[in-house]
Amino acid sequence: MRILVQKFGGTSVATLDHMRKAQLKVVAGLQKMDKVLAVLSARSGETNRLLELAREWSPDPDPAELDLLVSTGEQISVALFTMLLKDAGIRARSFTGRQIGIRTDRVFGKARIRDIDGEIIAKALLDHDVLVVAGFQGVTDDGRITTLGRGGSDTSAVALAAVVQAELCEIFTDVEGVFTTDPNLCPQARKLERISYDEMLEMASMGAKVLEIRSVEFAKKFSVPVLVRSTFSEAPGTFVTQEDSRMEHVLVSGIAYDKDQARISLRSVPDRPGVAAAIFTPLAQANLSVDMIVQNSSHDGVTDMNFTISRKELPRAVRIMKAIQKDLGATDILYDDNVAKVSAIGVGMRNHSGVAATAFSALRQENINILMISTSEIKISCIIEDKYTELAVRTLHEAFHLAQPDVVSA
Repeated sequence: MRILVQKFGGTSVATLDHMRKAQLKVVAGLQKMDKVLAVLSARSGETNRLLELAREWSPDPDPAELDLLVSTGEQISVALFTMLLKDAGIRARSFTGRQIGIRTDRVFGKARIRDIDGEIIAKALLDHDVLVVAGFQGVTDDGRITTLGRGGSDTSAVALAAVVQAELCEIFTDVEGVFTTDPNLCPQARKLERISYDEMLEMASMGAKVLEIRSVEFAKKFSVPVLVRSTFSEAPGTFVTQEDSRMEHVLVSGIAYDKDQARISLRSVPDRPGVAAAIFTPLAQANLSVDMIVQNSSHDGVTDMNFTISRKELPRAVRIMKAIQKDLGATDILYDDNVAKVSAIGVGMRNHSGVAATAFSALRQENINILMISTSEIKISCIIEDKYTELAVRTLHEAFHLAQPDVVSA
């Protein structure tokens, strides 16, 4: 049995007209495959509306009850969409995350999928040609509804594709694929035909909004071929797939940016074993994800520890740091939420030198100061003042000639 998984984002199901366009994609999928699993997000704006509603009732909503509330957005989408399919004579049925057997941990608001009951899916496919599944949600072992965090429908789709061993997982959105950078910031941005899992992972983690990072992790782990394409056109889209030799010839594949950044600095922390653990363990216990970490050189037995965190999580992180400041011996805690991260990403960095020099020189020519630097085998990231984000993105895009395909040297 050849199975296709299709995921439709919020803009793809926002209106009746948009849902009808999505319906055409499902029909086209059935013409190529035996069965289709359609995974839907909430209609555009619905999740934000529900969050605002919750805050009207409670200044600090209970996380479990909040998950129960916001999960209704996807349920509305799948019910409405299934009605369209049935009226068109398609054997379809809607499923919530719980009904389809998506089991998660108990981290409400950003739960992780633990397993999916493949038997439920197999039985449902005997009587239906299209299963319409609510993305973004699952259920704990004791029956509590959970949500997977922003972009969680991508994760739902790729995880389901892995379980059913789908031929392909199509991610339908309002853009035509993965671009070298955000076309809204840089008109010269070019759509990529292919991108490796590792590059897409870095781009997602560095702020690119096309795919949620955990969905790419699933795709890489289970070798799920992913095609990112538009609901509103027939453009071929971008394949996210295994790295091949052609990709290695390209020095930099894309420039990503992330404005959801804040920087925290702990001043004059004693430079001794265990201090880093004392700083970051409480953050981990509070389910706060730290991004970049930079420790300054030691002087007179003390050092400065700098790290970045999501801007919306800054207040919680600062409270935690102040609670342990005395035990740490830090003289001061400084923080700044007027920062952004820009990153140059490409598997070709493994085999070519000069990327860092090119990036730093380009930013210097525009008088953009670099506050923090982080690197990996295929990525260079810089923290800068957020007012320079757009300029930095355009500058790096031009420096690496990304408007032109297959550029090798810097």
